[in-house]
Amino acid sequence: MKTATIPSVRVEPEFRAEVESMLGEGETLTEFVEASVRASVQRRRVQAEFIARGLRSRDEARRTGDYADADAVIDQLQLKLDAARIRIAKTNK
Repeated sequence: MKTATIPSVRVEPEFRAEVESMLGEGETLTEFVEASVRASVQRRRVQAEFIARGLRSRDEARRTGDYADADAVIDQLQLKLDAARIRIAKTNK
């Protein structure tokens, strides 16, 4: 398969200099831009999948009438968080 290019982006010289100052050893600006675009695409894919799961869950709850009380869920999460903090505190002693 033949490769394609991503359009170049015009930026202020100061911003380009800032980006270049963030490059890793031996990393090129092209590699940085490609990695950034790939990470952004991945993040958007994950977000879209998360939203789709949420909408399916909402639709299923509407269909079945099976909802979870928000306060009960928050309380359960708080208990898990408290337990995790206690576990971590014990481990760090």
